[in-house]
Amino acid sequence: MQPHDQSGVRLPVDRVCGMVKDAGYDGLALDFGAFDVDTVKAALPHLQREGLTPLAVAFPKSVGELRDTLKFARDCGSPFVDVVGQVFPLTVEGAIPVIRKWIEMGEEEGVPVQFETHRNCITNDLFTTLCLMDAIPEMRLAADLSHYIVDREFMHPLTAQQRGWLTRCLQRSDSFQGRVGGRQQVQLQINFPQHKKWVDLFRELWTEGLVDWRQRNQSGEVVFLCELGPPEYAMTGPDGKELSNRWDEALQIRAMIEEIWAGLEAAEQG
Repeated sequence: MQPHDQSGVRLPVDRVCGMVKDAGYDGLALDFGAFDVDTVKAALPHLQREGLTPLAVAFPKSVGELRDTLKFARDCGSPFVDVVGQVFPLTVEGAIPVIRKWIEMGEEEGVPVQFETHRNCITNDLFTTLCLMDAIPEMRLAADLSHYIVDREFMHPLTAQQRGWLTRCLQRSDSFQGRVGGRQQVQLQINFPQHKKWVDLFRELWTEGLVDWRQRNQSGEVVFLCELGPPEYAMTGPDGKELSNRWDEALQIRAMIEEIWAGLEAAEQG
């Protein structure tokens, strides 16, 4: 959440952590792609002071580079490492040993590894990821499907085949991320009326993913990360200011997920 609103002001980390805690969140992602290692490590005491669970998001530029992040995650209590791998084999065959090695590293360090469905990384393309899933049954995902909606330029409404591809990803996902994308923009303003059809689609996808997660897990906690990025993820006007307030939108997405989760629990209890 840097910056957290249209003003463009970058708040100090201690204040950000306090705001996150006061808003009722349980944790905060530590992004090794957006910040250097020293900055990430300096933020950790502020999370600990507020009782926030850290989530390590890794952008390893080599196969071996992931290990340091795994060790950091293990030591700070991150439930898993979200991998946005910056190793770019041009073929599925070339990517398979990289994915397997990173999974092996996670097992060695005692930290689960989830591969985020993200562009500009080893899971850049939906079709590539589907092939990797077929080749590596133990590969688990962190689902940010906004990247794949815009990656494939899916038109609304999606076809049954397209929904089926996304369902396969959801069935492999152990965590989920909250961003609404459309055919041409990866991050839409959720309160603009012209975007309602995409918001409705993502509510359906998140519900489907959470239903499937509950069927696969009789206990435990699922991580849902409200991830709304700053410009150039967020669209801006001619003055350079964002067109919406991402802090407020994140709270709305969280409320939506809490409503979905409560409805699923009520349905199970009869």
